[in-house]
Amino acid sequence: MRALIVDPHAPAHLTLGEAPNPRPAPYQALVKIAAISLNHGELPELSGAATGSIPGWDAAGTVVEAAANGEGPAVGTRVVTWGPNGAWAELRAVDVDKLAPLPPNVDMAAASTIPVAGLTALRALRVVGSVLGKHVLVTGASGGVGRYAVQLGHRAGAYVIAVVGNAQRGAGLRELGADAVVTDLETIQTPLHVVIDNVGGPQLVSAYQRLAPQGILVSIGYASHEPAVFPPYGTVGPGRSILAFGLTSAGGNIADDLGYLVSLIDTHQLDPQIGWQGEWVDAAKAVRLLLERKVAGKAVLQIG
Repeated sequence: MRALIVDPHAPAHLTLGEAPNPRPAPYQALVKIAAISLNHGELPELSGAATGSIPGWDAAGTVVEAAANGEGPAVGTRVVTWGPNGAWAELRAVDVDKLAPLPPNVDMAAASTIPVAGLTALRALRVVGSVLGKHVLVTGASGGVGRYAVQLGHRAGAYVIAVVGNAQRGAGLRELGADAVVTDLETIQTPLHVVIDNVGGPQLVSAYQRLAPQGILVSIGYASHEPAVFPPYGTVGPGRSILAFGLTSAGGNIADDLGYLVSLIDTHQLDPQIGWQGEWVDAAKAVRLLLERKVAGKAVLQIG
């Protein structure tokens, strides 16, 4: 099969080449992939990945071989899949509890954006409990996770404040449900009940300082790669907390959560926000655009 293979000497450390077909375990389905989406968080790993390995977390396609244990979808079922690697290939062996069927009206490109970005936003909001009527700040709101978090926070009844690097990257966020879009946390005067932070560094410190008593900051990423330095006594006070978040440690059934997000897209209650789309021969370009922060939302590659 063809695949995007890690090559330390290639642009973006990726080359389109040949790789052995995966051999599914009894609890895995074999899926013919049609579309993949890239996540900013997985790109730095390419430089240290094993030569010849196949990276990738998110993909959508069609089941061509059902799981041998009899579980999961039948051959011919269109599905969205998540896993720790192997997505960027024509074929993927995926655990049946990490995929969900697609309704006829949800296309593969839209579905491929769901797993990491959608699951992270959904589960990060879930761990803080009800946000109805609460002030929820989303940093890095112009990215894939951020745009899902804005929409899901709005659906849950929160007053959503979206933080972006510049006004241009904030385009469209109000239409998705953001009540306010800001480029500077200094402009925020009201105490925050919840922060979904994807940036880290000084912005994490500033957001934490704006938490109301008993407020929670959920750390879901660290796009800034800068240290978070708190002033003396900066973490002493009225019960505020920082919650370290991990997609798989957040609890819940991945297949069920994928299915829920798919249903929202199918009924037009959630927009996948594809900011760039191309063929997988352009993978290096997609990686460069994401790293340069030139994509608002998700970048999707079609496999063909």
